[in-house]
Amino acid sequence: MENYIRFDWAMKRLLRNKANYAVLEGLLTTLLEEKVTIHKLLESESNQEDEFDKYNRVDMLAENSKGELVLIEVQNNNEYAYFQRMLFGASKLVTEYINRGEGYEKVRKVYSVNIVYFSLGHGKDFVYHGKTEFVGIHNGDVLELSPFQKQTFKVDKVSQLYPEYYILKVNDFNRVAKTPLEEWIYYLNTGNVPENATAPGLDTVKEQLKLDHMNREELRAYYKHLDNIVILRDNIMTERAEGRAEGRAEGRAEEKTAIARNLKALGLTTAQIAQATGLTEDEIRRIEQTI
Repeated sequence: MENYIRFDWAMKRLLRNKANYAVLEGLLTTLLEEKVTIHKLLESESNQEDEFDKYNRVDMLAENSKGELVLIEVQNNNEYAYFQRMLFGASKLVTEYINRGEGYEKVRKVYSVNIVYFSLGHGKDFVYHGKTEFVGIHNGDVLELSPFQKQTFKVDKVSQLYPEYYILKVNDFNRVAKTPLEEWIYYLNTGNVPENATAPGLDTVKEQLKLDHMNREELRAYYKHLDNIVILRDNIMTERAEGRAEGRAEGRAEEKTAIARNLKALGLTTAQIAQATGLTEDEIRRIEQTI
């Protein structure tokens, strides 16, 4: 197999070219299970100033031929509040892309597509889909649109009016790609395209996103990007390990302090408490002053 350019780098440098829209259209068509045509790209948060964000994440905002908004985000490192981040991003689009004074019928449909390279939440699947439904608390029925609303809004279900979320946990994919969606996940995971892939857009990946299409300067920048991602992940793991070590040390110190207080209450001498806890006599005298 040949190596291809990572998807997040392609989003930064290549997929903004209209000639390469077929890659994004292929991913979205495969994921949403309907033909998606990108009409144009809109302003998003992709131009981060923070050095960490520059390598940690990248996003792209597209408008499809229906006038719907599609936010595609790649996140390389763990973010514990990422679910809330998804909500904020979709909500921000809902409010930003309606003009003041327009009726609520002008609220635009938003798709939030999240490609994450970390373990988000707890689940066995590698692709998740979230949507909004209103379910009766007594009868369990799903609230439906009226015939007039269906005709007016050109949709069949209430959920089609609300933002929808897709989470692709690409690091959790560890099987042979057998479906078009699995072929896409395989590429996002490994940077390779299955030899006999049929998924829409992957043929354009093969044509346009080969590493050997880059010149020397582009390759240097690309490999620096990959190195920075590794460094950022290592830094995060180191910070977490140090934080856990500090937490354990603080816990042990607090435990010794509590024991020293209890022994003092039982009438033991400072020397006896020091022998029992491992604390110095000066440390025990400072504890005694707080009792």
